[in-house]
Amino acid sequence: MKTIVRGFFDKDTWTVTYVVYESVGSPAIVIDSVLNFDQKSGRTSTQSADQLIEFIGENQLKIEWILETHAHADHLTAAPYLQSKVGGKIAIGNHIQEVQQVFKNIFNLESAFKVDGSQFDYLINDAEEIPFGNLKFKAISVPGHTPACLAYEVVDAVFVGDTIFMPDVGTARCDFPGGNASTLFHSIKKLLSKPDETRLFLCHDYPPTDRPIAFQTTVAAQRAQNIHIHDGVNEAQFVEMRTSRDRGLEMPTLLLPSIQVNIRAGHLPPNEDNGVSYLKIPLNAL
Repeated sequence: MKTIVRGFFDKDTWTVTYVVYESVGSPAIVIDSVLNFDQKSGRTSTQSADQLIEFIGENQLKIEWILETHAHADHLTAAPYLQSKVGGKIAIGNHIQEVQQVFKNIFNLESAFKVDGSQFDYLINDAEEIPFGNLKFKAISVPGHTPACLAYEVVDAVFVGDTIFMPDVGTARCDFPGGNASTLFHSIKKLLSKPDETRLFLCHDYPPTDRPIAFQTTVAAQRAQNIHIHDGVNEAQFVEMRTSRDRGLEMPTLLLPSIQVNIRAGHLPPNEDNGVSYLKIPLNAL
């Protein structure tokens, strides 16, 4: 069965958003959208999402699902904006409830904020298969980076979120609340047990050299060349490398605004009595 994948790279956040479909005029899904955010001014804008909307219109696609691989810490999702323009249900893995509980406490969010995932239209279970047109996506639980991480498999393509990057970049960090290097090792091994020719589509690229941006690879390439987890690297070696590496990493630039918005399915915090929505910055707490 034919699967068309169109990737859109956002250069400010190094994020790739995907539109996945069968043909012109067919049902489609969107994975990991980006809402542009200027941290200096506190203003959002929609140029990245508007590129998707233009493409969707040109190809007469019918958006059925707007999927998140996890609650991102490096960019804000544009899911509600996309939904208002092209439709579709906003969905994420059902373990988002664990992430919401942690960050409700960290940010001391309003008492009315629910930690049951109800901000999303649908919560997806591991191994659940959901059709869109003649295609379907299957959810694969891949915790380790966060407890709620899902990959999405469509025919021979797997959208892996932040579990793994291009072979010369390596793997995701595991030092966020609920992250675990041993768990990530097993999640990645689950993905790399698929046939060698399986296409892997990545959520980010951070080129270590001046090579062009790339966000598609294969299981075979990862097993042979990934600098963190190629064949021959055992769990203990990976955990030692990942733990040591994570100690020296800086926090993502947009972590504080991203998490507060993304655990709300992309909705901004409720307006205060002056009609303005605010994000919080915990002082000396993280």
